[in-house]
Order: sequence, then structure tokens, then C-alpha cells
Amino acid sequence: MYTEVSQVRPTSLNHLVGNRAVVNQVRVAIDAAQQDSHRMVNAAMLGGPGLGKSLLASVIADELASGFLEVLGQNLQKPADLSALLLKATSRCVVHIDEAHELPKQIQTALYMALDQRVLKVPGGEGVQNLPLEDFTLLLSTTDEYALLPPLVSRMKLLLHFEFYSEADLERIVETRAKALHWEMESTVLPGIASRSRSIARRALNILESSRRICRAEGEGLITLEHLEKACRIDGIDAGGLERRDRQYLRLLLDRPMKVNVLASSLGIPMKTLNTHIEPPLIRLGWLTKDEQGRRCITERARTHLKEVGDE
Repeated sequence: MYTEVSQVRPTSLNHLVGNRAVVNQVRVAIDAAQQDSHRMVNAAMLGGPGLGKSLLASVIADELASGFLEVLGQNLQKPADLSALLLKATSRCVVHIDEAHELPKQIQTALYMALDQRVLKVPGGEGVQNLPLEDFTLLLSTTDEYALLPPLVSRMKLLLHFEFYSEADLERIVETRAKALHWEMESTVLPGIASRSRSIARRALNILESSRRICRAEGEGLITLEHLEKACRIDGIDAGGLERRDRQYLRLLLDRPMKVNVLASSLGIPMKTLNTHIEPPLIRLGWLTKDEQGRRCITERARTHLKEVGDE
């Protein structure tokens, strides 16, 4: 039977790997809530994509044995959308708003006012009706903390800052998920996936799933290093975790530093895509730097790597 990596997930804090400071903060908050027979305090989960924010939200609900409501910020565009969500929440329910930076400012304002007063103000008749809200826990997830209104952030009693994973943590995550799915693999596959994953758990699991597809397409049951390497060749991921578009970008810088607008024109990619998607991991992982004029510069590490991988 076909299965995906997303079909199984941890249900306990004890099963989470990495981000120990975050896990410890949440464990204390849950223990205190259970001792007081009260809801858990509101929390904001902050950090890059693929670091486990949404997963932690579901684990918190499991640990509390509570109801769980989850919605994307872009789906709460009107006051009626927010009202429908908050009125659905039961006592001690966990309400998770993912991609909270997509919430319009007026919705953010209405949300923190509702948290303060535990009532929802709804226009009706000749005035405004105050509809009481249950005592739920609000979790906000975002990759763009700057887009959240400071008054809303200040209502979050926990600020959970997610960090990138070590390769050892990624190996544990991949191994645990593969065992849960009953996927067999050679031990050499684990470091191969971890080194290509850019310190991001979601990326590691995606590479695992790609390797599994190659394995099954060839009628085999054991995921090998050869399956991993074939999957990465097909997907354009090299041994350093660079993708085809990354290598194209870096090769433009081999002769001289360049401005981002020139790079964007050369690649036929919007500057915003370069700034928000391509450049951050390249800078974080030491492939790219910027000079005092804001020009992009390739690092020696990247030069050496591009020579090694050639034109693949």
C-alpha cells in the first residue's frame, strides 16, 4: 500500500527531535496548565519554513487531549471568517493560525481585542453585540514575524523561536519517520539525506520520499544510496544540497560580483524571488556573501563546489 511521509507524525513532545529550547518551553507551559486545570497560554511560533512549527501545534493539542482547530492566515480575510473560527472553539481548545503573517491588519486587531476581552464584537441591530468566547489557546505560526502587529505579539505569553537542525538531528528524524512507515533503508542513506537538506526537516523528509519512489519504481524494497543519488539527480539536487537554479545563480558570479537586479534579469526571475527564496539559504550556508555596495559575491567554498560538480 502506498504511503507518504506526512501520513505518520509524532504525537508526543518526547518524540520530537531538535529545537530543545522550544520543546522545554512548551513542556513547562503544558505541565503548568494541567496542574491548574486551565488552558495553555497563547504562543507565537517563529522561524523559517520546514522547521516543525505546524507539527508542534498538533503535538500540543495531542498532549493536552484537547480539540484542535487549524486554519491558514490567508483564509481569514474578513471579520466573518474570524468570527466563524473563534465561535467554533471549545473550552481549552487549541486554535492554530498558520502563516499568521497573511492576516490583514484589521483581523489582527480584532483578534487581540478578542483575546483581551474574551468576547467577539459583532455588529447587530442598532449596535454591537458581545458574544462570549470559550477559554481557548491561540497558537500563531509565522515565517515573517515583522508582519505581525506588536500588540498581537505582546498577547502571546510564549515566543517560540525555531532553529535550524543539525545533520545528526536530521538523521534521527529521517530514521524515525522511515521506521514508522516500515520503509527499510541502508544506513548510508541517512547522512546522504542530511547533508543535502539545508538543515530543514521538511526538505529531508521530501528527499526521503523521493528516494522511496525511485526504490519502488525499480521494484525494490530496500532504499539504497544508489536510490538516493538517482532521486537527487532527477530532482537536480547535488551533494551539497544546491538545486539547479542555485547553481545557475552562483555560476553568474564566477567572474565578478553583481547587483541583484542584474542577476534577476539574467535568470529571468523576479528580484523578490531571489531575495526571499534563493539567496537566504545560500547566504546562511556559506555559498554567497554581499559586499559593501550590496553586490552579490560567490565564496571560495562555492567556487570549489561548482568545479567538483561540473555542469550537472
